[in-house]
Amino acid sequence: MAFRILAIRLWPGLLAAAIVAVLSLGTLGAVALRAEGMSGLSRFDWMAVRFTVVQAALSALLSVLFAIPAARALARREFFGRGLLITLLGAPFILPTIVAILGLTAVFGKSGLLAVALGWVGLEPISIYGFHGVILAHVFFNLPLATRLLLQGWSAIPAERFRLASALEFSPSATFRHIELPMLKEIVPGALTVIFLICTTSFAVALTFGGGPKATTVELAIYEAFRYDFDLGKASLLALVQVAICVIAAAGSLFFRVPQVGHGGIGRRVLRFDGHHAQSRVLDGFWIVVVSLFLLTPLLMIFIRGGAGIFSLPVSVWEAALRSVVTAVGSAALAICLALSLVLSAQRWKVLEVIGLSSIAASPLVMGTGLYIVMFAVTDPADWALLVTALVNAVMSLPFMLRALSPALAAAERDYGRLSASLGLTGWAYVRLVLLPRLRLPLGFSGGLAAALSMGDLGVITLFARPDGATLPLQIYRLMGSYRMEQAMGAALLLLMLSLGLFYIFDAWGRRRA
Repeated sequence: MAFRILAIRLWPGLLAAAIVAVLSLGTLGAVALRAEGMSGLSRFDWMAVRFTVVQAALSALLSVLFAIPAARALARREFFGRGLLITLLGAPFILPTIVAILGLTAVFGKSGLLAVALGWVGLEPISIYGFHGVILAHVFFNLPLATRLLLQGWSAIPAERFRLASALEFSPSATFRHIELPMLKEIVPGALTVIFLICTTSFAVALTFGGGPKATTVELAIYEAFRYDFDLGKASLLALVQVAICVIAAAGSLFFRVPQVGHGGIGRRVLRFDGHHAQSRVLDGFWIVVVSLFLLTPLLMIFIRGGAGIFSLPVSVWEAALRSVVTAVGSAALAICLALSLVLSAQRWKVLEVIGLSSIAASPLVMGTGLYIVMFAVTDPADWALLVTALVNAVMSLPFMLRALSPALAAAERDYGRLSASLGLTGWAYVRLVLLPRLRLPLGFSGGLAAALSMGDLGVITLFARPDGATLPLQIYRLMGSYRMEQAMGAALLLLMLSLGLFYIFDAWGRRRA
């Protein structure tokens, strides 16, 4: 394909790669210059490092352990609404973190549904704050991701294997041991490492449910060093530790790639003969109901409690909502430009795509730390809060966008490359007339994902924003801090509708005449 895009100037791809490299590596260099020796970390800082690793490992382990029976149940059961349920399982991934936190609080908090139920039987309510609260929130966010990954593995197993197992009169346990377990051995390590990486850079969860020496992550320690002590040296050293954790986790996620387990079949519809036993039906039904209630009840509580509070929102919330929408749209547009520039130029220089994927090993808060250090010497960083937030979120969305665009680009080249060459379509004409229409679908989906993730971001903005310049997630956090929970619920419902609305608009644009 390279000879057909030689007429396209490579400077957009080189510029995009330079932006990513500066934000991923340049900010790390700025952080390293301000870092002190390892003796600059106190005992409490090392406790935060240990807590970060332990909670991420345990969250990943629990997410995958619960996802295995849930994905197996969905894989071998056909029922009304199954497709809708599987679609809803992806909602927590694009759900703004602060919205999910409020939903979890409405269910598991002191005045939540669980506390009311425990009160009916004479038991004390369980506190959601601390170590177990962080684990609960991370499992809520990552259980759907693990379930979707494992469900793909189950759907890739050829139908002929289950037919053969039925002909050989395999029991359900034998079917699991000989057919399903080999697939799990291939997919589970990759799922564990990816979820571990996500949990190490989780900030809003630790900010809300954590705190204190025993429940502080490295990201939260960086924030506290900034906001409370303004100790840039300590924040820089903690940022280096965070990057080291992310690099190790990212290396693991690249080593354990999700393989193609489907082979040896002819594409028949999968029929699960091992699920006809009454015990299997009961067990599958149990897991489907439990996982559905765990994931969907917090969302339902947001709609129930937020419906009343949305009509009493102060003007500051609507102003924050406008800032969030502008930032999210700008971030998505910037992410689309960066991703297109990288994926097209990478057809000639593959290293450019590798640079684009490198942001998976970076932390948004570390990027913000580096940018703050650089900008603090020449300007007031608060003046650039929204621009920095949009830029960092755009770069953090690149791994998802590149993974979505690269296969579509390869398929378009495979199907239409030779015909385009015979017609003399090269350079920009080839990109405009052949590639872009066939990249529109993944562009719309990944652009919507970038907009939704940026809309709900509660990370970089906490370092830069002034009191009168908050985005909607930060404004919700402030309402929670002042115990105005009804207004916080209303603002959370507004944030949820705006996030889903932006995702739908981008995705619909991608589907239109794709």
